[in-house]
Amino acid sequence: MSDFRHVPVMLQEVIEGLRIKPEGRYLDCTLGGGGHSAEILKRLQGGKLYAVDKDQDALNFAKNRLGNAPTFIHSDFKDAIASWNEERLDGILMDLGVSSYQLDTPERGFSYRFDAPLDMRMDGEAALTASTVVNEYSQKQLTDILFQYGEEPFAKKIAANIVKEREIAPIKSTLELVRIIEKSIPPKVRFNGSHPAKRVFQAIRIEVNGELSGLYEAVLGAIKLLKPGGRIAVITFHSLEDRIVKQAFKYAELDCICPPRSPICTCDKVSEIEIITKKPILPSLAEMEQNPRSKSAKLRIAQKKEYIKKERIQ
Repeated sequence: MSDFRHVPVMLQEVIEGLRIKPEGRYLDCTLGGGGHSAEILKRLQGGKLYAVDKDQDALNFAKNRLGNAPTFIHSDFKDAIASWNEERLDGILMDLGVSSYQLDTPERGFSYRFDAPLDMRMDGEAALTASTVVNEYSQKQLTDILFQYGEEPFAKKIAANIVKEREIAPIKSTLELVRIIEKSIPPKVRFNGSHPAKRVFQAIRIEVNGELSGLYEAVLGAIKLLKPGGRIAVITFHSLEDRIVKQAFKYAELDCICPPRSPICTCDKVSEIEIITKKPILPSLAEMEQNPRSKSAKLRIAQKKEYIKKERIQ
């Protein structure tokens, strides 16, 4: 197993955005290497940190790094939020996406740079693997996934070639898949810009781990776990995630969802948050140079309102 290495993205911006209270209660939904959690813990005096990750390797590493200070939870953060029965929280962090450790561990199958089995599971106990997606999904399912989750312009051609190749023999490794992708893309496009397999691997990874499924509901659920004045900070790494988080924040901020032409408000909707970041915070140029994987990151922050339910006109 590779050493667990993960550089926390926009660390200072996250800590400042959460406005850590020494006695506060905090939830790190995506523990990873524990970089963000370590900084939160430094600022707690009598406070408490809950740390969630569905990757057992991450939890094992973090337990050695952070000791017994946090309460560790082995779970998908969406499930943890949905079943939360602990105290209300002063702050919640979601650092979405795949960790550097997962990308850099060949046997995990996340990277198109290494030859490895088609796995891509963040939770090693999960049933669905990249091999299942590649070898058992229909051509239409593959096309839809590559287009929707990877925004891959050659999704149809790549899916067709995957099905053609697997009819001869199962596709077993990451580099086998890379070769199929490369021959599906015109040379003038293939050698221009990022790696030709980047979008496809992202799409399959999202499907395997259900990264977008339930994210909107999880953000809204997390907001409900906050104390008045508590803050939620979410880091995303691609436009699909960021769009979902932006929409969830926007809905939570709305004070009314009645049809625009309704003469009076009859809905029960109340504004739950104030959006602190009207535009997402981006990494500094210095951070992007030091950690190239931070380049696509966006940070959005919102604060739970101390509101009084508005009166309804009958």
